[in-house]
Amino acid sequence: MKADSSQDQSSGNPTEKETEKETEIETALENSIRVWDIPTRLFHWALVGLLIISCYTGLTGGFYEMDYHMLSGYSILTLVIFRVLWGLTGTHYARFREFLPRPRQIKKHLTSVLKNPYQGAGHTPLGALNIIVILILIFVQAGTGLFSNDDIFTEGPLASAVSYETSRWLTGIHGVNIWFLGACAVIHLLAIALHQFYFRENLVKAMLTGNKTVKDIDVPLSFVREIICAALVLCFSALGVYLLINY
Repeated sequence: MKADSSQDQSSGNPTEKETEKETEIETALENSIRVWDIPTRLFHWALVGLLIISCYTGLTGGFYEMDYHMLSGYSILTLVIFRVLWGLTGTHYARFREFLPRPRQIKKHLTSVLKNPYQGAGHTPLGALNIIVILILIFVQAGTGLFSNDDIFTEGPLASAVSYETSRWLTGIHGVNIWFLGACAVIHLLAIALHQFYFRENLVKAMLTGNKTVKDIDVPLSFVREIICAALVLCFSALGVYLLINY
């Protein structure tokens, strides 16, 4: 029996729990529910602003610009660590277990993306996959920046912790990885435009207000609890980055 169960999971067949959840969503009435909690929304827009600052200062260069570039990099690394921890401890739709795409879900979404819009409240399977890739690329970008060295007047706080050759190699990854990150950002923006003009779904408004009108399960959220928990997670993330770059 155990072998049969593991074989069903490995073959991509839906589990009983997944089937029950899909049935519950299909039979639910379409209504406005609060999907994105305040910490998730603040993380999203803060990350957008910091990435713009990092791209501008990194591409233009300059003594003062690179100072801001490094500060924004530390802040971005803090936010990424926060999002990973929040994806493990946060509210229902912010948790990775609720939107990590499975191969079966991606295949189903690819075959019906233009005919049958995704009915769930959270990320679509393809959207979730893109988000995961973006987070990984951002982590690589911020992480390699800690060891980078431009051979002029700027070097990351951990550049001296590795050899010069390793530092230059990581600097090269830092310079190339940004273009992969930019490509994923463009895909993300195109997906938002597709939902806006083809499916008539305003994802930008949803990320501002936190609410979406969909057929899905309404999960009550506690404002006080999410703010207190998110503040603790953010402090822990910031402390980790501070200790990393100073010790």
